[in-house]
This record gives sequence, C-alpha cells and structure tokens, in this order.
Amino acid sequence: MKRITKLATIIILCMTASFAKAQEYSIASPDGKIKVTVSLADGITYEVHYGNEPVLADCRMSLNVNGKVLGSAPSLKSVSRKSVDRVKHPFLHFKYSEVPDRFNQMTLKMKGGYSVEFRAYDDGIAYRFVTDLGGKIEIENEDISIFFPEETDLVLQQCDRFRTSYEERYTFVKASEWKESQKMAHYPILAITAKGTKVLMSESDLIDYPAAFFRSNDANGFTAVFPKVPAKEIPRSDKSNDILLREKYIAKTDGTREFPWRYFVITTDEAGLVETTMTCRLARDCKLDDVSWINPGQASWEWWNGAIPYGPDVDFKAGLNVETYKYFMDFASKYGIRYIVMDEGWAKDNMDPFTPNPDCDLHEIIAHGNKVGVGVILWLTWRCVEENPGLFAKFAEWGVKGVKIDFMDRSDQWMVNFYERTVKEAAKHKLFVNYHGAYKPAGLEYMYPNLLSYEGVTGMEQMGNCKPENSIYLPFIRNAVGPMEYTPGAMNSMQPDNYSARRPNSGGIGTRAYQMALFVVFESGLQMLADNPTLYYNNDDCTRFITSVPQLWDDTKVLSAKLGEHLVVAKRSGDEWFIGGISAEHKEPIELDVPLYFLPEGRNLTITSFEDGINADRQAMHYAKKSREVHKGDTIRIRMMRNGGYAAVIK
Repeated sequence: MKRITKLATIIILCMTASFAKAQEYSIASPDGKIKVTVSLADGITYEVHYGNEPVLADCRMSLNVNGKVLGSAPSLKSVSRKSVDRVKHPFLHFKYSEVPDRFNQMTLKMKGGYSVEFRAYDDGIAYRFVTDLGGKIEIENEDISIFFPEETDLVLQQCDRFRTSYEERYTFVKASEWKESQKMAHYPILAITAKGTKVLMSESDLIDYPAAFFRSNDANGFTAVFPKVPAKEIPRSDKSNDILLREKYIAKTDGTREFPWRYFVITTDEAGLVETTMTCRLARDCKLDDVSWINPGQASWEWWNGAIPYGPDVDFKAGLNVETYKYFMDFASKYGIRYIVMDEGWAKDNMDPFTPNPDCDLHEIIAHGNKVGVGVILWLTWRCVEENPGLFAKFAEWGVKGVKIDFMDRSDQWMVNFYERTVKEAAKHKLFVNYHGAYKPAGLEYMYPNLLSYEGVTGMEQMGNCKPENSIYLPFIRNAVGPMEYTPGAMNSMQPDNYSARRPNSGGIGTRAYQMALFVVFESGLQMLADNPTLYYNNDDCTRFITSVPQLWDDTKVLSAKLGEHLVVAKRSGDEWFIGGISAEHKEPIELDVPLYFLPEGRNLTITSFEDGINADRQAMHYAKKSREVHKGDTIRIRMMRNGGYAAVIK
C-alpha cells in the first residue's frame, strides 16, 4: 500500500512539474474583446477568445528550418509589448482613403535565433515568425494547425492539387466532417462557429515564400500544406510548365527575415467581413517613390463578346484587327472608359510579344488611342513574360499602359517571386499589371500599387457556372482580402432556370440591376466592362451609370448584410455616394428599409436608382430607373428579386 501511495505521489509531482513548464502569455485587443493566449511547453500553441467564446483552441505553430523545428521545446529569452495607433493612406484605397491601424503587439523572443509576433486588433488577430539566423536557410515546412473547440461550419474553395487557377466555387462543410483524404483548400477560408461568430482566415506580406494550402487534420480543424520549390520543369504549352521534380523544401530564403502574417478576422457581424482592411494593415509600405503615373480605371474587354460589335455603324469585318480595336476605343472614349484590353490573339504568336498579328497594326491602334484618350492593355502568358526580359521596355516605348499576365496557376515560392519581380520591373517602365489565373491578393498590391487587380475567382468568364448563389459570398471572403477581377457588366441578363448563352452572344446570370450593382459592390483597381459595345450603346442609361462608378473609395459602409443571402453597401468617392445591393436565389423579394444616415447635413441631394422590375424574377432584363430628392436621415426602400440587385448614385 505504501509503495502504491509513493508511486502516486511521484506521478502527481511529475504532472505538477510538467504543468509548471507551460508558460502562458496573453495579449488583448485595444477594446478588450479579443484575447490571445500563447502557451510555451513542448511546442508553441495559442488559443483565441472573442468575449467569453472560445473561437480557436490549442492551435499549433512551428517552422522547420534546416532540419530544426523552431517552436519545438521553445526557450524564452524575453517578452516585449507595444501598442500602435496610426493611420495608413494606401494609394489603392479600395475601401477607405484612411485606414486606421490600431493594435497591441506581443513579441516572444526565443533562444535559437527566432521570435514570434502576435498582434491583437479590435477585429481580429495575426501572428508571424521572425528569424535572425543569417545566410540562406531552407524551410522544410511550416506548421499552421487550426483547431476549433466546438462544431464549426467552413466556407472554402477546394482543389485536388497545387496547380489551380483559384476559380473553384465555394463548398460548405463542417470542420468535423472534412476528412484528410478529401480535397485541399486554400486561403481565404471562412469559419462560422456554433454561436455565429465569423472567422475569416488569410495571409498578408507573402514575399519570397509559397502560399498556404490546407488539409483536414481529422480533429475538427485543418493543417497547412505547401507546394515545394520546383527543381525541374519543362514547357507543357505556351501557357504553362510541367513540374517533373521538386526540392525537399518549400522555400530557400534569407535567414534573417520576417515571414508572412497569418491572420484571423473575427466578428459577429457580417459587415465586419466586408469592411475589413486586414491585408492592407499587415502589408509592407509602398516601395515606389512616384505613383503619379498609376491610373486605376475601367477597361472595355473584347474576349467575352468575341470582338464582334454589330451595330448599324459597323461596316467592317469584325475581329482581332485594327478596325475593331479602334471601334472599341471610340466606344470607350465616349463613356470615359480609360482602357481597352487586347486579349489573346493580338500577337502573331503567344511567345513572341514583339510581333502583332498581321491584322493588328499595334502602333496605329495605340496612336488612335492617344487621339481619343484611351490606353491599351496587352494580354500575355507568364511564360512569354519570363522568356522575353526586354518586353516591358519595348511596351513602354510603344506607349502601352498595362499588361494582363495570365495562366500562372501556381503559388510555389518561385511563382510568388515571379509576381514580385514582374510587377517591380513593370513599375520601372511605368506599366501597371493585372494578374489573371492568379492566387488571392496577399499584400503585394500595397508594396507595388501598379498591381491593380488579381483574378482568382469564379467570375463571368465562367458563363453559366457564374451564379449569384456563389458570387454572393465573394464580398465576405475573396474580395474581403483584396482586389478581384470578376469582369462584370452583362447586358444580356438571365435567371438560371432559363440561361442559354455562349460567345459571342454571352450572358450573365442575375438581373440587370444585379449586374449594375456589381460595379459598386466588387472592388478592383481595374474593372472590366465585359460586354459588347453594341449592347452598351443600346442600353445607354445603364452604361452611363456603370462607367460613372469609381474604382477607389474614400469611405465604405455596409447598410445590410446576411451571409449567403444579400448585401447592400454605400461607398463614397469625393462628395458622391453610390449604393450597391446584390442578392442570391430566394423565393420572395427581399425588402429593406435603409436609412441614409451617412449623408451630409443640410444638403438637397438627388438619388438616381436602377431597381429590379416587377417581373425581374422571370425576365431578368426588367429594371426600373427612378429619381427623387433625398436628405440626411431619409429612408429608402430597396426591393431585390431573386438573383437581383439595386444600384444608385446620390449627388
């Protein structure tokens, strides 16, 4: 009996010693609502509370560097804390011209040449590794293991491999039911707790490092997986390479550096997702001394409509030729559209950017654009850019304004570095960049604001697969983390049960008012008008509205939001307010009374709105244009039919 008692005492003492080894350090948001507790024991773990609700529990983090795991049996050297309250003024202000950046930061400096930094904001938390190892290091893996304490719903884009265009539709799974054997997912990911708290997860300051993917860890959460650095690849086509061999590491990088931020936007209100600026706040500052030449704007795009205008003034054979591009330029000039896009086919060969096709006298087209005030954007494959290092200098000499680079479809370290090298080189020659076939924004657009947009979305080029039931999530998830090239503007509007369209007579699902509202709701430094100039001419009032919508905003306010159902936003540019509302599939019209509390005092203003017509639930082309006087404090009634919308300007 004495031996048993003695053994029990030893076990208790050992357990007590083990628990004593666990050191805990906490940090709270400035308003005190969000608390992060970091535990140091055998590894580094953290948990997050939103008020009294545990949102994340026992999440793991570590970095495997040169065969050593930073974060395993961590030995703390020091803890430092600071509070920051500043305002950022990003050149690309997609939501706000002034971005408050207020947080509390805790830095845990460890023995072994590394630290972990945690930031707590009023709307979320972020952390990153910082190393001081010198020389070059190989990163074999980074452990980002997320665990939810209770049943949690996930909204994510899933893929079965690292080669992806990031255009997957959203899927909806419970964290406990997502199995490790199933498809991966990539940032951004939205989690919804049992109590309804929303957690939007992504990364910022993604520099010289691969983007993160995730697999289920079969424990009510998920764990990061990364594409390894390509060691050998061969051309598959003019658009992509086949990777035959990969290195054993995910990155080879500087030993003294800051690693990407892993962030979590936390809110009980859907509006907090739409209004977040977390990517911007965590991004590095602008690297360009002169940004005066960068002009965000709209572009008329010929691909979606087959480059075949057909109005009574078309007396030439339409196609990828001088006459057609001049026609597009004249259309753009009439409506104040800043650019046209010359997509695939403008060059004689996709790998030769110096030789236009015989029907495209590029110099004549650019000269005509200079005459009517419209610039040219040229489409390129990433392989063409990589294999023709002098092309940006030549394009600048020709007078090209920007490039649309396509088909990257990867986010390993090499490709992430390609993005930075390319946009940096483009800036030297005063060219802007639009990345197509691209991963999500992760801060590079703030370092180099000549990067106006990224695709990485199920947009309208997907025709009938681009439905409001999916697109309604974009402002809350994909567009919440950065600019998004969705290519809106369909004048042929249809409901999904009677959709039938293909190029050159393309069409979009959703009502006419829905299509118009997308220009207000969706954020992009370069916003396409995807449809045919002929249709825009035939719908002059709609065209004049959408071409009046700015690409950058001074203020953004969510007026009503319900995830998966509807969103109404008001955005200000200068003295003008625009309102955009979109909805998904629903049986009965959504009716909202929206107060105009944000208008200035003492001014008589006019609201001009484009609203769903009474028959828009069956004939999506049906809309009504209305105008009336409004004042601060007035209330407007917004009525959206299924897959419907509302678009308005107040001035």
